Amino acid sequence: MSKIAIVGTGRMGTAFAKRLLETGNEVTVWNRSAKRTAAAAESGAQVAQDLAEVVDCEMILLSLTDAEAVSGVVQDLIGAGIQGRLVIDLSTLLPEETRSISAKLTEAGAEFVDCPVGGTVGPALKGQLLGMAGGAETSFAKAQPILSQLCKRVEHLGPAGSGSQMKLAVNLPLAIYWNTLAEAMSLLKGSGISAETAISLLTDSSGGPNVLKNRGQVVIDTLNGTDQPGTFDLAGLLKDLDLSLKHAEVVGSKLPIAQVSGENYRKAIADGLSNFDGSSLTRHLLSD
Repeated sequence: MSKIAIVGTGRMGTAFAKRLLETGNEVTVWNRSAKRTAAAAESGAQVAQDLAEVVDCEMILLSLTDAEAVSGVVQDLIGAGIQGRLVIDLSTLLPEETRSISAKLTEAGAEFVDCPVGGTVGPALKGQLLGMAGGAETSFAKAQPILSQLCKRVEHLGPAGSGSQMKLAVNLPLAIYWNTLAEAMSLLKGSGISAETAISLLTDSSGGPNVLKNRGQVVIDTLNGTDQPGTFDLAGLLKDLDLSLKHAEVVGSKLPIAQVSGENYRKAIADGLSNFDGSSLTRHLLSD
């Protein structure tokens, strides 16, 4: 049994807590808004009153929205005394931001691994995520047993920031896909082919991504006119798309398709679709 703290109990942080409790660990959770720890507490997690209680745990997992939130928590953890602890950041950040956070924690005497994950709440609860890790080999070796309880595959990719870099590459095709699906569906106008049939055939084709296999009915319902709440919604997709565009500037890459996709996301979100499934972008584009 490991003594683990999870900082950030949104949808994913809560799923991490439930999974790690299920696999026999002692879990403590903390969230800036304490009421959001309720679901994890109901599953058996202890609730820390402050971050000073968090540093009593040997391993600290971060599941936060952005670099500002992660940096703020890290600064508080350092102030509480983080020496000898292992911090695993599961958030999706820019690689440059991750490396900066790693340097601060290392200087304070902690170890650090960045391991953003591919997958949403359902896979997290089943331990079926895809883990992309960066950090020192010795730190990754300590993190791997716990990460393996959350992930069906965990890959150590290199030094700190490598996991963040890979996560951006993994999420970019998905963010773009909802745009290309709209173009594909537009070719069927006037054909009489239903959304059910089209999505079924696309799912079974070489062009069918996993998201259609996992969320086919959600996509069909959305295309038939009923937007569905998103586990990875338009706001989250745009956030990661924007991170990809920012990182592309740093490494000197050009992402013209991503830029156009970002404009489409912004229009859909302006029309109130922020919290809906990615397929709502497809429907929105088809309705123009």
